[in-house]
Amino acid sequence: MTGPDLDRLDDVEGLAEADPHDMLRAVATSAAQVRASLSATREAGLAALELGSRPRAIVIAGMGGSAMSGEVLAAATGMGCPVPVIVHRGYGLPGWVGAADLVMAVSCSGTTAETLTAAGEAARRRTRLLGVGTGDSALEAQCLAGGGAFVPVVQQLSPRSSLWALVVPLLVVTARLGLLDLGEDDADLESTAGQLESLAALCGPDRDSVVNPAKTFAAELAGTLPMVWGSGQVGPVAALRAVTQLAENAKQPAIYGALPEANHNQVVTFDGPLAGAEAIDDLFRDRVDDVAPLRLRLVLVRDDAGDERAARRADVSAEVAGQRGIAVSVLSAQGRSAIERFASLVGLLDFASVYLGLANGIDPTSIAPIDELKAAMRDSPTL
Repeated sequence: MTGPDLDRLDDVEGLAEADPHDMLRAVATSAAQVRASLSATREAGLAALELGSRPRAIVIAGMGGSAMSGEVLAAATGMGCPVPVIVHRGYGLPGWVGAADLVMAVSCSGTTAETLTAAGEAARRRTRLLGVGTGDSALEAQCLAGGGAFVPVVQQLSPRSSLWALVVPLLVVTARLGLLDLGEDDADLESTAGQLESLAALCGPDRDSVVNPAKTFAAELAGTLPMVWGSGQVGPVAALRAVTQLAENAKQPAIYGALPEANHNQVVTFDGPLAGAEAIDDLFRDRVDDVAPLRLRLVLVRDDAGDERAARRADVSAEVAGQRGIAVSVLSAQGRSAIERFASLVGLLDFASVYLGLANGIDPTSIAPIDELKAAMRDSPTL
């Protein structure tokens, strides 16, 4: 494969041809997902969840893009939440989960094998159980048969492009339990939808790179190995989302980190072979048919306004990287509530990951290796 063709990003017709399954359109539905999922949650029968009493813990069971909804919930509730909010990726449930807890089983398709086993185990242990996914699915049947509740959502092309449909029911139920404040009449969700709507207009394919922050960001990442560090309350989960979106949409690896932890280990890679070019290399390198070497790029996903220590960590990280010739990109959260600030970051990052895939001549929707792995697992009678 040749290097990225950044000129392709301003060819609207070319983008449409390169994106045959309309991943860009799916990303642009985020605001509509928030509103539709809020309505679906309000209309769902939630009496089985006993919203008048707090659970001992909330466990979100899911895989891939569905599990990301649990990470968002954990970040939104924050360190002040009086009960633990834990994401479980895998089969079954941890041994300590019991009747005093709430299990939220999330599967966009409603057929994810690992999540179905978690829901089944939750029903067996008589925990409070909420299912979120496609209606009339195996997950819905399992949750209702187990005495739980279910919120049906509409998948937008793929689980990773349906994040907002999946996360809103979790936020609303947690708010109804008194563990999260979404404002009067869930006003924070409408503000979040407005934020996503504005970003969809700003980052759309018809806006040229010079005025499109998502295309600009994609161009900065092209040909690099991004090291994506998050800071503050929602910055780390937005950074994790960026890394998974780059993997699925752009088929490009990236390194996830969270501050301050990344300053205690990953920062040492700033002195490694992928850091800035050394002077001796520049002097003696043969430039005939020269190909630019792969280099690190530090991406700071910041939600540290008002947090002096977190902000200082991010500032110093950028300084240390710059001193070693490592390029730095910075995204800063905007908005009042945690969920709105998260939206301000991932709304742009989601678009950028798709644009980077398209610049590389890659169909962002394709997930052939995942499909092959699933098929191999189905064909393995002992697993």
